[in-house]
Amino acid sequence: MVVAGVAAVAISSVGGLTVWLGAGGVSMAFDSKRQRRILGRFATGVTVVTTDGPAGPHGMTANAFASLSLDPPLVLVAVDRRASMLEHLKGNGCFAVNILRDDQEPLSFRFATPGPKSFVDLDVSTAVTGSPILPHTLAYLDCRVHEILPGGDHAIFVGEILDGDERGGDPLLYFGGNYRRLVD
Repeated sequence: MVVAGVAAVAISSVGGLTVWLGAGGVSMAFDSKRQRRILGRFATGVTVVTTDGPAGPHGMTANAFASLSLDPPLVLVAVDRRASMLEHLKGNGCFAVNILRDDQEPLSFRFATPGPKSFVDLDVSTAVTGSPILPHTLAYLDCRVHEILPGGDHAIFVGEILDGDERGGDPLLYFGGNYRRLVD
């Protein structure tokens, strides 16, 4: 293993934590499978992030989305550095966050699969940035890329909200590796 650019040797592993010893000192690495299981216990909403512009149209399902600031109005979306969406977002400089309703699981699946994304049979609209706004979603935010930050194996796109709207319905949720719905 390489830690901080130098060779390292595992000296201990307990409860999902591995301690690495290298020339740069001691570093601890948390087990990524355990991290995934633990964070799977955190319920999230489901979004489809879309973009269009010079780099072309693209979309991806994302639950690594959060509100960041009210003043200025900012949100963030984390994108895997290996995802094709990364270059589309960088090239287009904008995105829309489409918050899915509980009956839009097929739309989530459509944008969760690898490969090209087609909007051809969807009745999309646009707002300020030209990013596709999907029909009948719970809400949307139309954003300009404000900043791109490093986040380990992800890039964090901070978006300045330029437009948005809310609509009726209940959210599609994701919990424990499965889609879920609200129950009263």
